[in-house]
Amino acid sequence: MHLVFDILTGIGVAAAVGIRPFLAAFVVGLLAAADIQIHFNGTTYSFLQRWPFLLALVLLALLATFLERRLGRDRGLRRPEVIVLALAAAALGALLFAGSLARGHFESWPGWIAGVLCAAVGMFATVPLFARVRARLDAEAAGAVPLYAEAAAVLLAALSVIAPPIGLIGLLLLGWLYLAGRRREGQKYAGLRILR
Repeated sequence: MHLVFDILTGIGVAAAVGIRPFLAAFVVGLLAAADIQIHFNGTTYSFLQRWPFLLALVLLALLATFLERRLGRDRGLRRPEVIVLALAAAALGALLFAGSLARGHFESWPGWIAGVLCAAVGMFATVPLFARVRARLDAEAAGAVPLYAEAAAVLLAALSVIAPPIGLIGLLLLGWLYLAGRRREGQKYAGLRILR
């Protein structure tokens, strides 16, 4: 049963960092440091709950927010910023999923693969969604979209640690958002073809 909960926790936290990487990972590290439902003590992933790593996550979150506000005034991040965030999300997703498995004394290498996949689902589901939302809002309202994204990521990460089945529910919801977005894009292009 412990393995199932560790997997569900890994799924949820990796998907959460796919939405927004740094604060979600910070919350997981903070919960681990406080020994609330998760910890990485005694594993090679213990650095995930140590203050240097947590401080680095806060600084990276601040830097990402600053760059998004400074460079993203044209309603969102550009491709290079999205790629950097995607790489950070994949790395953090892999580390947190592997750490979740290692804390239960299970093999951690599957967490590297599953963590990247879960983070990718989070990214592919939310990046286009937030871009569509931004496009429909005025500049001031669009500026609040990253705050909602951070809140969603932090909430999913915390709930996945506290109540592990939420992790699977979150991943399934993100998968549904991705598929709904793809279907919507397909209908839009089909409509454009009809207009020709």
